[in-house]
Amino acid sequence: MGKIFDIKTVWTAIPQLLQYLPVTLEITVLSMVFGLILGLLLAIIKINRVPVLTQITTVIVSFVRGTPLIVQLYLSYTGIPLLLKYYNYEHGTNLNVNEVPALLFVLVTFAINEGAYNSENIRAALQSVNKGQIEAAQSLGMTYSQVLRQIILPEAFVVALPTLGNTLIGLLKGTSLAFVCAVVEMTAQAKIFAGVNYRYFEVYLALAIIYWGVTIIIEQLIHLIEKKIAIPENVKLRSRKAGDWL
Repeated sequence: MGKIFDIKTVWTAIPQLLQYLPVTLEITVLSMVFGLILGLLLAIIKINRVPVLTQITTVIVSFVRGTPLIVQLYLSYTGIPLLLKYYNYEHGTNLNVNEVPALLFVLVTFAINEGAYNSENIRAALQSVNKGQIEAAQSLGMTYSQVLRQIILPEAFVVALPTLGNTLIGLLKGTSLAFVCAVVEMTAQAKIFAGVNYRYFEVYLALAIIYWGVTIIIEQLIHLIEKKIAIPENVKLRSRKAGDWL
């Protein structure tokens, strides 16, 4: 049995792979931050039905949601160098395509992907805010940007948090495709490490354990945040009554 399955390799592989966990977390956090910003912009454009931009946003979201993430990574990995070459040709510059960090391809792809998916979640959360509260705030002389910052976004965040938490976990697991763009994170390192000792099952089992552990930690953090920012039922009731009265 020891020749078929070697438990020692699992415990040996875990610290080896954990060395690349910071790369995985860096991709996850940065992509989520930029994805949230982009998702919010796309959601606001769609809610306000901005001419031209709404149509462009709809096409982008449809394309991203209708194509595999790995294909989007290939498009980024091959498309950004083409854009740089075109820029060099048009402006007479000499930007070196080879100096573009591989991490940039991954971050651009994941940020756009997250932005497209988050836009629909954020849009639904924004539209769930009681209109009576918005009208009451505007009647007090608050501008739209003030209402957005002080009323709409805080309440929408409470509604969107569970879905965004699931999206974050999906993003963490999706970073395993970063090796497509020559970024060495945990999954890429697992492939390298397994290719040395040929213990593929044991190494990938160690990788699965790490992803599982990190996912559990993220889930617990999300639950803690949900409890901390949860709106008390009595506040919800007063808010609902105020909206009905208006």
